[in-house]
Amino acid sequence: MLTVSTVNVNGLRAAARKGYLEWLSATQADVVCLQEVRAEPAELPADVRTPSGWHSYYAHSDIKGRSGVAVLSRVEPSAVRVGFGEREFDASGRYVEIELPDVVVASLYLPSGDVGTPKQDEKERFMAAFLPYLVELRDKALVSGREVVVCGDWNIAHTAADLKAWKTNQKSSGFLPSERAWMDSVFASGYTDVMRALHPDVAGPYSWWSYRGKAFDNDSGWRIDYQMATEGLAGSAQSAVVERAPSYAERWSDHAPVTVVYSD
Repeated sequence: MLTVSTVNVNGLRAAARKGYLEWLSATQADVVCLQEVRAEPAELPADVRTPSGWHSYYAHSDIKGRSGVAVLSRVEPSAVRVGFGEREFDASGRYVEIELPDVVVASLYLPSGDVGTPKQDEKERFMAAFLPYLVELRDKALVSGREVVVCGDWNIAHTAADLKAWKTNQKSSGFLPSERAWMDSVFASGYTDVMRALHPDVAGPYSWWSYRGKAFDNDSGWRIDYQMATEGLAGSAQSAVVERAPSYAERWSDHAPVTVVYSD
């Protein structure tokens, strides 16, 4: 069995103070993908940077306090890659992948965007550059006998079932027709949304809730954290859950871990 968890920690140092380390010590995951670490490894306390029992790999942003992704694995990988070969983004702390014997696991933090601003232009450039890499990654991995799972905060809700307030967000970044069509292209290129494949007829389950208002209490969220897997691995998925905190006070991030159990 292979268990993979992914979560946007919304600042790893803050998350560690609120309960991340307790969650990590209790998880049954073999691999954990983190997004929005917002710190260089040297800035993290030792028990956060290299927790006991884990091999930890980070990709930080050259802009201090921004972005940052990581992968933690109980098994030492044979290779680690930071970035995906696009000069604009390779130092932006948005992508890191590891090679394990049978699978490539990647942590992705796709730009959030903001309609009518340079942030949305950046998001669109990232998407345009990343899709060809996803195809290349799939092809190379399958040739080597591996499957692929790209985990992380994709910052796009694919369908109306993936966010509560979809009617009022049709012109918002994260639910634009062009972004949703790009997700269609990801699926057409050979990747499966594992959560949706196992839970096809439900609203959500959401993985992000604003800290504002009563979003969490009312479960008014977005499903933007995904595990996108190649066909063989996706077909082996036994379960997929969002580890939603029992209460607002017990949250250690505005996102919740998304955990999938795959069989051999």
